Amino acid sequence: MKKSLIFLVACTGLVNLLPAHAASTVDLNVNGVIIPASCTPSLSANGLVDFGKIAQQDLNLTTGTRLPLKSLGLTVVCNGPVRYALRMRDNRDGSAHVNSEIYYGLGFDNSANKIGVYSLAFDPKQTAMDAVAEVYGTESTTGGLAWRTANRNPIDIGAKSLLGFTDTAGSTAGPSAIQNLSSTLTLETVINAKQNLDLSTDIVMDGSATLEVVYL
Repeated sequence: MKKSLIFLVACTGLVNLLPAHAASTVDLNVNGVIIPASCTPSLSANGLVDFGKIAQQDLNLTTGTRLPLKSLGLTVVCNGPVRYALRMRDNRDGSAHVNSEIYYGLGFDNSANKIGVYSLAFDPKQTAMDAVAEVYGTESTTGGLAWRTANRNPIDIGAKSLLGFTDTAGSTAGPSAIQNLSSTLTLETVINAKQNLDLSTDIVMDGSATLEVVYL
């Protein structure tokens, strides 16, 4: 409280020192660009990944348990060539037991314990776009201001990063303009250690995320 009061007094003194003709208005500008291009993403199986029932005896006691890898097909269809990137938002934010932007949460058990995490990897070698012979992946952690050197290595999509594709190896210019894209994604899931979970009742895995097309 003392710091707040001192700051308030200091501000009052500054106001008294301002010239009498100081402006009493401020401008607000709202900018943006409406583009004619639009893209529609879709996932195979309507984006549903179901692991069925998992016996607690199959879980590791003190370490995480990796479930079998799952694959999902992604298509992005645009009404014309357009530069865009992909971003994923965790709809269960705060439930991942590993603190990293590439891990998304599976919700909480009945005692509010974090159930586990999953990640989603894009492989340029399993990605096709338009008539391009080879596809290269690139990534930006600066909101598109700078891009990682494009290469053919798999990329885990992060909640704070932009992921895109280009037809130019070694490029740092960001994604190419694409009309039709298809990719096979790999989902990796890890259940929290058994000792960290309440196994007195069924635990329902409840992962949910939104994959977004970001126009550049």
